[in-house]
Amino acid sequence: MPARAAAAGPRVAFPIERFQLGNGLRVVVSPDHAAPVVMVAVYYDVGFRSEPEGRTGFAHLFEHLMFEGSVHLEKLQHGRLVQGNGGEFNGSTAEDYTNYFEILPSGALELGLFLEADRMLGVRLDEETLANQIAVVKEEIRVNVLNRPYGGFPWIHLPPVLFRTYNNAHNGYGSFVDLEAATLDDAAGFFERYYAPANAVLAVAGDADPDRVQQLVERHFGAIPARPVPPRPDWWEPLPEEERRSVHVDPLAPAPAVAVGYRVPDPIDAMDEYVPTVVLAHLLAAGEASRLHQRLVKRDQVATHVSGSVSLFDSPFEVRDPTMLSLVAIHHEPVEVGAILAAADDEVVAAAERVEADELERVVNSMSSSYLRRIDNRMYRGLTCAVLEQQRGQAELLDELPARWAEVTPDQVSAAAERWLATPSRAVLEWRPASRP
Repeated sequence: MPARAAAAGPRVAFPIERFQLGNGLRVVVSPDHAAPVVMVAVYYDVGFRSEPEGRTGFAHLFEHLMFEGSVHLEKLQHGRLVQGNGGEFNGSTAEDYTNYFEILPSGALELGLFLEADRMLGVRLDEETLANQIAVVKEEIRVNVLNRPYGGFPWIHLPPVLFRTYNNAHNGYGSFVDLEAATLDDAAGFFERYYAPANAVLAVAGDADPDRVQQLVERHFGAIPARPVPPRPDWWEPLPEEERRSVHVDPLAPAPAVAVGYRVPDPIDAMDEYVPTVVLAHLLAAGEASRLHQRLVKRDQVATHVSGSVSLFDSPFEVRDPTMLSLVAIHHEPVEVGAILAAADDEVVAAAERVEADELERVVNSMSSSYLRRIDNRMYRGLTCAVLEQQRGQAELLDELPARWAEVTPDQVSAAAERWLATPSRAVLEWRPASRP
């Protein structure tokens, strides 16, 4: 009998409307009047991979600078206005985007739009602010990486093992040397190049009428001058021809660990192969029911933690090509890395040979449950709409993703495992405590 597909996935239907301003700004609106809350988000098409050599960490540093004053607002005024109106705000930087967002009572929608339009119009830059934010980012690195067990594991240290080009391999948090070398001219040029309206997507989700949103967006963003948008680079690089390895010594780590990275199909142009690969990653290493958790933690008892994902940052559908599937295990001493890798290989071989329909259904249900809980939150719904529009021009995938992975068959997951086995391109990062020779 042919392999049975997983059960049909849940159907969601959040409305999405879109329009575009004359200066190139793309806008998506997802109205939901169930609660008097609205979120505003702007995604700029610039991230770690866009920063120039010699300026590692600059995209993240610039994210900080964007909160330090705009054309009509003094330093810290943005945050005070949001919080004074009962809202929250934040931003983040990843490989392929930088975002800024507010979640507010719906009566403060115009405030949120004004705030984002004002800093798209211009950012305030001076030597004192630049020096201050360089110090803030350096402290963030100390807290999150240098002085934390497993700091930067694996997202900082695994990419340079698997990739060879600067854009894909470098540390997006940045080196202190590069951060300290940043200048006001660098910042002004970065803003001029990447923070143009046509290089951004604005999303509004929640208690907002689309016609009213369009009126307010045209009022606040329409007068921002259009600027040329840099052509989007192609970050592609050849697959490695052999396994690549590296060792990192962490004086704070209480136990050794290993991370393994594999190249995967193009997340956008090869969706039919990419989605089964995402499902395979969940089947192998997502949660206590996953094959590798059952094998390494429960049965063999050689590891205390196992996880896996496609994309080192956010959702696997919030990244462009190239990206990786990563498996991570924190393991006991004196277990050797070879035993962990052999077990992982065994489970991939087993997946290539057979995936049971009921196991696939469990994995798909888990993926759908997690995703639907996330987008039930208006903030994450708006963020997801924005990034899907920014990278794919398909905000409607917000509704369609659960159905896409529910359509995956056991044979397609096995085929993804077979592609994995056919490619000798994995990267292995050994993470060793300082006491280990």
